[in-house]
Amino acid sequence: MMTRIKSIYLFILEKGTVSTKDLVEEFGITQRTVQRDLNVLSYNNLVKSPNRGYWTTTGKKVKVS
Repeated sequence: MMTRIKSIYLFILEKGTVSTKDLVEEFGITQRTVQRDLNVLSYNNLVKSPNRGYWTTTGKKVKVS
């Protein structure tokens, strides 16, 4: 599961701003699963939602290994 969340974070980081629908299509998972993963990222202050249904990174420094 953590690998998927990391992949979602890196995808958002690369694209800038993405919609929940973009994530569903890219990763082939349900909208509910995407939302749970985004909640984890949001709780850790790694992503934010500037507009409903769209996500971007917060700019918080993260060491990705």
